Formats: sequence, C-alpha cells, structure tokens
Amino acid sequence: MTTTARSTATPATGAVITDVVTHDIRFPTSRELDGSDAMNPDPDYSAAYLVLRTDAGDGIEGHGFTFTIGRGNDVQVAAIDALKPHLLGRSVDELAADPGTLGRALTGDSQLRWLGPEKGVMHMAIGAVVNAAWDLAAKRAGLPLWKFLADAEPEWLVEQVDFRYIADALTPAEALELLRAGRVGAAGREAVLRERGYPGYTTSPGWLGYSDEKLTRLARQAVADGFTQIKLKVGADLADDVRRMRAARAAVGPDIRIAIDANQRWNVGEAIEWTRALAAFDPYWIEEPTSPDDILGHATVRAAVGPDIKVATGEHVQNRIVFKQLLQAGAVDVVQIDAARVGGVSENLAILLLAAKFGVPVCPHAGGVGLCELVQHLSMFDFVALSGTTEDRVIEYVDHLHDHFETPVVMRDGHYTAPTAPGFSATMHPGSIAEYRYPDGRFWTADRARGAADIPEEAVV
Repeated sequence: MTTTARSTATPATGAVITDVVTHDIRFPTSRELDGSDAMNPDPDYSAAYLVLRTDAGDGIEGHGFTFTIGRGNDVQVAAIDALKPHLLGRSVDELAADPGTLGRALTGDSQLRWLGPEKGVMHMAIGAVVNAAWDLAAKRAGLPLWKFLADAEPEWLVEQVDFRYIADALTPAEALELLRAGRVGAAGREAVLRERGYPGYTTSPGWLGYSDEKLTRLARQAVADGFTQIKLKVGADLADDVRRMRAARAAVGPDIRIAIDANQRWNVGEAIEWTRALAAFDPYWIEEPTSPDDILGHATVRAAVGPDIKVATGEHVQNRIVFKQLLQAGAVDVVQIDAARVGGVSENLAILLLAAKFGVPVCPHAGGVGLCELVQHLSMFDFVALSGTTEDRVIEYVDHLHDHFETPVVMRDGHYTAPTAPGFSATMHPGSIAEYRYPDGRFWTADRARGAADIPEEAVV
C-alpha cells in the first residue's frame, strides 16, 4: 500500500516539504523461521517506510522507517500518515537546521499524544518521521549521520534533546559537559573507527526455530567471521535451551561470549530460575528477561543473577523516561537502544547521554529491516564524540535483508565499517519497494496467485 499527501502551498521564498509518501514493506521471513523467538514465533519482518520530498531542486530526499512484524504495519503506516499535516509546507532549511523542533511538535500534538503519550505506535511513527528529517539534514550537509553528529557543536546537540521528564537525572548543563568532554581526542577515535570499525556481535545462529545442526554451523561460521560474541534466543522450553546452549558452547569454545535473549517471556521468578539453570554455560547477559516496563522486576533479576550474568534491555523500552528509571534503579548492566522504537535520533541522543552519565555501556538492538543500517551511526557517534570507548560495547548484527538498501552495512572481521555515504543509510532500493510493498508489490501479488492456484477445485465455493 502506498499513500501520498501533497502540499498545495508555495511560499514566497525557500524550499519546503512538498510530498510525504508512505509504503507498507513486508518480507516473508517467517517461512524460514528467520527472526523466530519465544514470544514471536512467526515474524514477517516489515518496515513502515516514508519519504520526505521537497521542491529544493537538488533531488535530496529524507528517508525513514520503523520496524514491525507483519500485520502491525497496517496500524503503523496509518500512524505515520496521521503526522503528515505537520510536515507539508515545512521549511527544508529550518528542518535541517533544527530537527529536534520537529520531534517536539509531533509529540506535542495533543489529540495524537492522547494515544501515548510518547509511547507505542504513535511514538514509533514519530521516530520514523524524525529519523527521515535527520536523514535529510545529514544528506544536505554531505555527511554520514555519525559524522554529522560528531562534528556538531555540543551546544547545538543539547538543543536537539527534549529534557522534559529527565532533568532530575540529567540536566542540559550536565549533557553539555559530557559532550564537551567527548570532543577531547575525537579526531584520533575517528581515525580508529575508519580503520578498524565498530565491534559487532551476531544473532544469526540463535533463532529459536533453527535446528541444532544449523545453530552449530552458523555459530562456527560467526567465529570464523571474526565475531567474539553470539546470541541465542531462549524461553520456550528449558530442556531445549539447555541442549542448545550446550551445542553453542561446544561450537564456539570457552572464550566467545554467548548472550541469551528471552524476549520478555518470563515472570520475574521464572527469569531468575531459568537464567540460573543456564548459568553452567557462562551466558554473558540475559536480555529482556521480563516485561520491558517492569523496572523493579529487572532490578530484582539483576540482584539475583549478577554480577556473573549481566542484565540487558531496551529493544522495547518505549521512551527516555523509562530508560532514565532503569538507570536510576540500577536495573540494567547493558542499555540496548533501538533506532526506531523511540522518538528517533533526537530521543536516542537523550538516552545515550543518560547512559554516559550513569556509566552504563550501550549495546544497540539491531537486525530487523534496516535497523543495523541505522543504529551503527548512533554507536559510532557515541564512540567518537561522547563515551569515547568501545569497551564492553557491541552492535547487534543479523545477516538479513541488507541488500534492499542502497548503502547496506559492511562487516569486516566482526566489525561494522564506518559508513561514508551522506545520510542515515535508510534509503531502500526502489526495486525492493516495488517488489515487497504490501499488498500490491510484485512478490505479494504473485504469492496470492500461487496460493489461489494451490486451492483444490472442490474447495472453491
């Protein structure tokens, strides 16, 4: 499905946003059980995707999206469409000069805010739009987003952050101090990043629907590819998890970290018991052991299984306020930002600053559709111009769907190489959009035709 809204207003001077196009993009990943876990057994990886077009005459567009799985895209695309009035006719120069203002305008729409506030489907839609604005700004500057952020003046970056509801934990003055300190030695770290890249870990061996043979093969391949950490999905059956962890540890040896991810499957007590049952295989962290909203539950799990096993969460944490409380409560050892779950780059800046203030490492969630492409920029900015380190920091990598993007991630020896193309690496190939747009893309049209052909004649009424 594609929907388009056009501006009919022509200002006296200056380029404006003239067109907002949304696409419902879905891939049939559930058929090979790619992405399967204890909570999501049949995910069809999808993107609610938008393009900001302008009358600037330079051909530069802003691309953004948020990640869903399957039918959730029906709702997510509708939510993005609801934000279009805030975009049409907006000055391109002003938007590129101050993307944070757009985020505040979108979260301030009172009738749409009522659906959140600042969480759920509407907030993910806002994140997609804000990310498209940052993509546009970085492209107009001729810089990859990580470099655009790293070169920005600390005072300007602070202006991009909404400190409402987090100022009790991080003030603008403290954020400015962190960013100014982060600039010291930034040039040397940028040189290291360009030469070595940013460390990654891979979840590709660990999907719950994979056979033990496939898990073992992919785990060994991950080590051969230079990864020093892999991740396994757990939480459906304890005996299966023990067997799979034993196979994974045998495949990678004692020196490779194995993280485990329950995808919110457990109650707090179950999380503690199940994680302890897997402790013999030396898991590095337990991810999403319970509801992402249960701050005190995470703190309880951490007290029970740590310090030997770390607690990680963030993939489904809905905004900077919940991240603030997780950090204040000492509930997490690892913060896992998601590039498209919260309100886009602007809110992720707030979360990175909070993590830096509390001294907690950030290991982003990725995979999905295009999440690796996006979040690499945020971690690279953090390394170059904020935290200044990659110690105990890795970006998740999943080898899915990268070929659908014009500037896909490039992995080398288990590291993300630094993007060089201007923008946020969010632009999909037009051919991929035409192929997998739902329900009228070429793949889905042909798929329905195949399904109809497989129905026995006697079953047709």
